[in-house]
Amino acid sequence: MRRLVITGMGAICALGHDAPSTWKAMTEGRSGIGPIHHILPGQLRNGGIAAEVNDFDPSNYFDESRLNQLDPVSQYALVAAREAIRQSGLTFEGERASRTAVVVGTGVGGETTRDDQYEKLYGEHSGRFHPLGIIRMMMNAPASQISMVHGITGPAFALASACSSSNHAFAQAAMMIRAGLVDAAVVGGTEACITLGTLRAWEAMRVLAPDTCRPFSSGRRGIVLGEGAGMFVLETLEQAQARGANILAELTGTGMSSDAGDIAAPSELGAATAIVNALRDSEMSPSEVDYINAHGTGTIANDSTETRAIHRVFGEHARALAISSTKPMHGHALGAAGALELIAVIGALRDGIVPPTLGYLGPDPACDLDYVPHEARRMPVHAAISNSFAFGGLNAVIALRRVP
Repeated sequence: MRRLVITGMGAICALGHDAPSTWKAMTEGRSGIGPIHHILPGQLRNGGIAAEVNDFDPSNYFDESRLNQLDPVSQYALVAAREAIRQSGLTFEGERASRTAVVVGTGVGGETTRDDQYEKLYGEHSGRFHPLGIIRMMMNAPASQISMVHGITGPAFALASACSSSNHAFAQAAMMIRAGLVDAAVVGGTEACITLGTLRAWEAMRVLAPDTCRPFSSGRRGIVLGEGAGMFVLETLEQAQARGANILAELTGTGMSSDAGDIAAPSELGAATAIVNALRDSEMSPSEVDYINAHGTGTIANDSTETRAIHRVFGEHARALAISSTKPMHGHALGAAGALELIAVIGALRDGIVPPTLGYLGPDPACDLDYVPHEARRMPVHAAISNSFAFGGLNAVIALRRVP
């Protein structure tokens, strides 16, 4: 079976406008959660907090003719993809253009455009819609824009499975490369969901935290939304070595499952099955895993269910694992969550630093593992997994190893 490696990564989120600054903020335990700048506090019951991308001027990245086509969800994906491709050194000339795929996960697509245009249409009764509205808000726009900007002519498509979208995108890209359909993929996730409509919808579910995100902690009260993108270059080990690429990590396996149960309530068995499938695909024993980047949303149900799933899969080794959720730093970025969390996993493997779980007030009897509270921890990390468990009962886990 073809071995797969990551040779480039890019990011933009509340922690920074590139992968190095994002990783640095994670190691320092800095949170990007704060007041929302473009929504009045009185418009939201929770006072309006999120992990926004701040100080971002898209005109610094795109000329006016292209910018008119781009919802922020595509802007973020393009910025992160540009960084990842540049770091990888991969070029798309000749046959390589058709032997490379683009797979981008997103939960809601061009929500900023949708929200803005519907406000004009229904609220202001304008009767007009932006002529490029469809092009801006369609869910495949980020993947299409990446393929066009970089001249990638292989398979390019979007993947939507709510909070598991990024990890599912990695699974699809990995399967295509292993099957020999392509030799590389630009893959990841993007989200730009900090809009009044989206936030009010999440408020209606009563899962938004009023203060901050506190995964696995006593007193946790829910999620805090985030936005941004994480993009990566995934390719065969053979191709990477042949062109002398710097290898960041090896993607050893992916695991997927469906709860086939409740549309919102998570399943311990479904989560455990996805983890087992990722380990089996990696030919990795549970005892080899050093670190888990948890889904860790900060809700009562999710965190306790994920803890039970980890116990189920890892047995006694569960207590030796370092587990952390980085969502208190970059927020829950929905379809981009797994991609931003992969920055943390690759950093842990390369630098031997496990990022912390912020907001931890103390142990909950239902969450009884080592969640690396408050501060980053230096420790050797040889193998790690990253969990994503989505509404709809759609689970996706990816497993990685450190490359010597």
